Amino acid sequence: MARKRSSKTMSIFFALLSVLALVSSLPVFASLPSLSPHSHHDFHVHLPRHQRQHRHQKIDVRKFEIAEDMFWKDGKPFQIIGGDLHYFRVLPEYWEDRLLRAKALGLNTIQTYIPWNLHEPEAGKLVFEGIADLVSFLKLCQKLDLLVMLRAGPYICGEWDLGGFPAWLLSIFPDVRLRSSDPAYLQKVEGWWGVLLPKVAPLLYGNGGPIIMVQIENEFGSYGDDKVYLRHLVKLARGHLGEDIILYTTDGGSRETLKKGTIQGHGVFAAVDFTTGDNPWPIFKLQKEFNSPGKSPPLSSEFYTGWLTHWSEKMARTDADFTAAALEKIMLKNGSVVLYMAHGGTNFGFYNGANTGVDESDYKPDLTSYDYDAPISESGDVENAKFKAIRRVVRKYSLSSLPSVPPNNKKTGYGSIQLKRTAFLFDLLGEIDSSHIVEAENPTAMEYLNQMFGFVLYTSEYAPKTGRSKLVIPKVHDRAQVFISCSSEVNGGEVSYVGTIERWSNQAIDLPNAKCVSNTSLFILVENMGRVNYGPYIFDRKGILSSVYVDGRVLKRWKMISIPFHNLNEVPKFNPIIRIASEFHEVSARKKLEHKSGLAFSKAEGVLEGPSFYTGHFSIDTTTEVTDTYISLRGWGKGVAFVNEFNIGRYWPTSGPQCNLYIPAPILHHGENVLVIFELESPNPELMVDSVDQPDFTCGPGQVSVHQF
Repeated sequence: MARKRSSKTMSIFFALLSVLALVSSLPVFASLPSLSPHSHHDFHVHLPRHQRQHRHQKIDVRKFEIAEDMFWKDGKPFQIIGGDLHYFRVLPEYWEDRLLRAKALGLNTIQTYIPWNLHEPEAGKLVFEGIADLVSFLKLCQKLDLLVMLRAGPYICGEWDLGGFPAWLLSIFPDVRLRSSDPAYLQKVEGWWGVLLPKVAPLLYGNGGPIIMVQIENEFGSYGDDKVYLRHLVKLARGHLGEDIILYTTDGGSRETLKKGTIQGHGVFAAVDFTTGDNPWPIFKLQKEFNSPGKSPPLSSEFYTGWLTHWSEKMARTDADFTAAALEKIMLKNGSVVLYMAHGGTNFGFYNGANTGVDESDYKPDLTSYDYDAPISESGDVENAKFKAIRRVVRKYSLSSLPSVPPNNKKTGYGSIQLKRTAFLFDLLGEIDSSHIVEAENPTAMEYLNQMFGFVLYTSEYAPKTGRSKLVIPKVHDRAQVFISCSSEVNGGEVSYVGTIERWSNQAIDLPNAKCVSNTSLFILVENMGRVNYGPYIFDRKGILSSVYVDGRVLKRWKMISIPFHNLNEVPKFNPIIRIASEFHEVSARKKLEHKSGLAFSKAEGVLEGPSFYTGHFSIDTTTEVTDTYISLRGWGKGVAFVNEFNIGRYWPTSGPQCNLYIPAPILHHGENVLVIFELESPNPELMVDSVDQPDFTCGPGQVSVHQF
């Protein structure tokens, strides 16, 4: 009887062991209360019932992971419904406003790039304040129950200057090979990530924060095939962030790009992007080949809601219903998706990027506006067909109600603003600190002058011949305005404009005989219009990058004068703007510099042409609400505008399509506001701009068209 009892006991014992073995073989998932109101987007998954129950019951540990070709958040299947919204394209005062609009669209996740150049504008000078306060942005996402997919770079693309790389990398000798396993480049990346990643590590989801995934590089498969580089980035990221965080890549949905851009065998999730309107599911099937078994939830990490626009192009638009229908094809089968963009914002300052076509001279700079035809417009508007169409699709597949949609923010047209000329650029040359002037035998690239943005004025002299001379600059990045004057003051030292050389249509210029007693002075004002951010020509230095030829002879002995102004979130080194805005008087009163300012007159009412500063004031009454506005630059040529010393960006209405520049309300204040315009060509003959209450993308030769990508 004892033996029978013992046998029965042993049977029960082994039975219990079998149950324990079965339970222990199942993945353990944990959960805390969700950060997202949409965390219970349960898939129609074909799991055994006991596995589904097990995942829902275990809530010991906070965790976001991938298993069984699904995302799991705290033990529950999770569908990412995300959108790109870049903190560096929105003023901090508006971050919460834009995030709430993204939630109203139905999003549960925000994806954002991190631009290295914003945070380290000079080598060793780190900036994490103001619009660069990344940590505050991430904490705000968490406060609003939004998860975060963080695109840490170091390369981001994003229609952002140099793809997010700091331009000072281009000043290093010998040349650093960007996006490669070049040890000199990797050393700089290690230094940057050594600062960045420890800042975000406490905000990883497993540490109580909102960050569920961190992206390595960006669309590398469209650029190179350097696995040593990619694996090094993974090692760096793991070293700072640990083994639990999901690292991911994003590449185009073709076999070639996925083969080159993914990091197989290192636990890195491969996501895909593809043209809106493509059948997503064959691409998701291909995606599975580049992920480990069970580790390939279908994710389009860039679902294009619109498209970018370059100067001189028609404004890119995509049909709202077409976009929504393409989105539904992904969501109806429980695919995850990130809208690119949910909200585009603005390329304030000089940070816009550029693309190239067949070669590096086929240069296409991006607009100041990054509206992107996104469902949330540049100014945050949501009362549009695309927002409604996308929200309708998201709501259809959501298991919970969506937040109510906030109204559009109020905008005000503050009326016409009268401006006055306050200085010509050439007037200021005598006042520039000598530390901003470099002398060399040959022209020097902007980056070697320790200037990353703005303008450089190159000056030299040549001996004219009888009749006209010919000026050739084989390589200039990006746009050079050419002026001449006599070195002596026999003819008053008048500075005359003779022509413009553009990177995309480089042609020789005829130099008229100025009939100088001695040599003729040559002034070449070169504008950096934004560095290339995508493709093989990303190593994009600015300025004059070749010898300069006059009548076939190389011109030597140059002076380079830096004119950087100030960029976004940056204190200027040389800033005539502040002084010009405060010294509101006519140029003719500046007697001591008068001999340098004899620019040619246009035929329009004696208005001076050439690079000049114009200043205007407008007031907002204390009884009036300060709201967003736009300034219309119709009738002006090309230049840069500053409002209350904030660089609101470039304008070029003669090229189009953008006519108006967006001015967010936080830039303005009650009382007197100051507008300063640096006009490169010809101002509006009436020296007038208008503050209006809406955008306008109908300038230039292009007109709005609808594209279906």
